[in-house]
Amino acid sequence: MAAIDLQSHSALLLNNYYHYFGAELIEPRNHETEQLMAAPFAVLSHGSQEDPIFNYGNTTAQTLFEMDWATLTALPSRLSAEPMHREERQQLLNEVTTKGYSANYRGIRISASGRRFYIDSARIWTLRNLSGTQIGQAAMFSDWQWL
Repeated sequence: MAAIDLQSHSALLLNNYYHYFGAELIEPRNHETEQLMAAPFAVLSHGSQEDPIFNYGNTTAQTLFEMDWATLTALPSRLSAEPMHREERQQLLNEVTTKGYSANYRGIRISASGRRFYIDSARIWTLRNLSGTQIGQAAMFSDWQWL
């Protein structure tokens, strides 16, 4: 998989988030790439492949999923959910593809070591490039608890 340009991808995440939710994900100022990576909430994104692969996960997301950057960005995003929760996750992603976003998702995810955690009030949104082509989806959540 090709490496992403973190500065461009961070701008894409932030701009698309603002488009769908009408609010800033982080306080706009210098060093937005570093701010997003160090944010106290999880931010993830995946591409638009047949079986989408994560292409971004900030430090909070990497910690929750117990994976480093290289491991997380090689993972098909469907594997972030246990098999019994994947159909529900796919229904959500289909809704986001149609509507553009979801403002209040909740579900169970699993880390690399098998630890399960419940996320609540997650926001999911479509990523579109400057020409308007859908190139993936992103998620952010700040409310989680270990199960």
